[in-house]
Amino acid sequence: MENITFYNGNEMPIVGLGTFRVENNDECAASVKHAIESGYTHIDTAMIYENEDKVGQGIAEGLASTGLKRSDLFITSKLWLEDYGRQNVANAYETSLNKLGLDYLDLYLMHWPGTDEALMIDTWQGMEDLYKNDKVKNIGVSNFNVEHLEALLAQVSIKPVINQVEFHPYLLQSSLNRYLEVQNIHMESWSPLMNAQILEDETVNEVANEVGKSPAQVIIRWNIEHGVVVIPKSVTPSRIEENIDVFDFALTAEQIEKLDNLNEERRIGPDPAKYSGH
Repeated sequence: MENITFYNGNEMPIVGLGTFRVENNDECAASVKHAIESGYTHIDTAMIYENEDKVGQGIAEGLASTGLKRSDLFITSKLWLEDYGRQNVANAYETSLNKLGLDYLDLYLMHWPGTDEALMIDTWQGMEDLYKNDKVKNIGVSNFNVEHLEALLAQVSIKPVINQVEFHPYLLQSSLNRYLEVQNIHMESWSPLMNAQILEDETVNEVANEVGKSPAQVIIRWNIEHGVVVIPKSVTPSRIEENIDVFDFALTAEQIEKLDNLNEERRIGPDPAKYSGH
């Protein structure tokens, strides 16, 4: 497994297991457990996914069956818009920890910027409180555009370590990517396989044939080649294994360019500039 390093010196595995749209049931717990047994050390969830209980169960079972320690894992959850406001952050964080059965998170994210800039900044100050009080290892944001980050950075003392956004060959977000690079904030890609839509793409399949890997592995590797943290979601054991088997090949500059050229700024998720959580 390869890691990226944040500006604060902490590290994060570049591939993790996403759990968006995974039901809070035994299949969820089993998939998290299987991921840990298959070599994943990075698991991503969120309050709004309503599956933190079973993700936590899977983490506990995975640790028990592998003999790994909690400190070997990197666990992310996210603060939902209904809990925004500096005075609400600590309680929301504790609620997520209790559901997950954990003492701390490695990364806690503001899930969306929301449409109220003052509230966004106030909420981030609550995130900073958690970090300053050593309650959480790292704090970051999700779905922030350049203008959200500029507004935030103008008024706060601690920068996000990461911005988790929609990123795939149909949505390159080049200007955001450049901005994050300059700020030394990492990018992370949610829904990298576009709910499997991208796996049908002709160019993706051509590259997969050239390298002798699956379309999913090509997309995950493409993210890695861009230095982007990637969290493919699956509950299927064979897919979970396939999605992490991406460190024994590389894409050529030509292949990366071919995939980059698929960009059409097409989103499958909401526009962060307008999304208020409803």
